[in-house]
Amino acid sequence: MPPLQLLRDRAHHAFKSVTGLTLREKQRLLSELQKTSGMMPILMKPRNGQRWSHEDRAILRGHLGRLSRLSPYLVLVVMPGGFFMLPVFAWWLDRRRMRVRGPTTPAV
Repeated sequence: MPPLQLLRDRAHHAFKSVTGLTLREKQRLLSELQKTSGMMPILMKPRNGQRWSHEDRAILRGHLGRLSRLSPYLVLVVMPGGFFMLPVFAWWLDRRRMRVRGPTTPAV
């Protein structure tokens, strides 16, 4: 196979992989954001003079937990040049993982 055609085929495969990944993550983000549709009426209760019940608080905790798991994605989407920050984000996640595990010390 000529080198130029090989390069073109690899580029096409890489583009299709990135496109597929983008579509999967987009669907995941949309589905998670749609699950938080009932959050706004609950948030407005104190402003309207009502109090939150224990059930309301549990629902809010669930919604806020779901949104907190999406926050790294949303930062990358909203931030100018966010796509180019993806390698930095991956590095940061790796560093955070290393900090959680902590340094391994040899047994004496």
